[in-house]
Amino acid sequence: MKAPSGASARAMTASMRGSGRLFQPRRWLPLGVLLAGFTLFFIVGGQRYASFEMLRSYRGLLMQLVAAHAWLAPLVYMLAYAAMAACSLPGGAVATLLGGFLFGPVLGTLYVVLGATLGATLLFLVARTTIGAVLSARAGPVLHKMEAGFRENALSYLLVLRLIPLFPFWLVNLVPALLNVPLGTYVLATFFGIIPATFAFALAGSSVAGVLDSGQQPALDILFRGEVLAALIGLALLSLAPVAYKAWKARGR
Repeated sequence: MKAPSGASARAMTASMRGSGRLFQPRRWLPLGVLLAGFTLFFIVGGQRYASFEMLRSYRGLLMQLVAAHAWLAPLVYMLAYAAMAACSLPGGAVATLLGGFLFGPVLGTLYVVLGATLGATLLFLVARTTIGAVLSARAGPVLHKMEAGFRENALSYLLVLRLIPLFPFWLVNLVPALLNVPLGTYVLATFFGIIPATFAFALAGSSVAGVLDSGQQPALDILFRGEVLAALIGLALLSLAPVAYKAWKARGR
């Protein structure tokens, strides 16, 4: 059997070292923390607190806390929302309505967008340095070609995914990490892409008190109502304009 040449041996050694770094325990520790947070949420029955019944029961106390801690309350709310997004916990719609209820539609939208962007970015970074790194190291030419195509129009594609509520928030957080989308593009698309839907929920949340007093539950189909859905689709089509222009220009050549 022929021994590998010096260059081949060095390449094999570098590959083995790279694989070893990919599976270092400390690299996977942040992902383990997020998974532990997700599991703990259900163990302690956290899903019971992300409900309209709890909002109806504790809304008076929550309003008092916000009034007494005008600066601390928004910070705690944003950090809690960031943790919810990072751990991919359910209850985002209720939490967004709560933001509109506690802080009004404008500030509620701002706090939700900041918290959600922070949490989504944290999940993106953790996934990219763990699952994404392993996938990239073992990817074949087909996946690399798909990555290149997505990255070329990443901002437009991500804006569409954020604007139109067809896919779960956590899934749209993970896919760009697996496709090596640049961090700046991801943050920009996340921040601006979730503003319209967030504002719709926060606006509904600002008037949720009357709905709760009547014994009813706020509707969660806000984004699928005619005028709202039409506006979101219009913004999504506008986001695809650069992609269409590139295709038209390439075809012209």
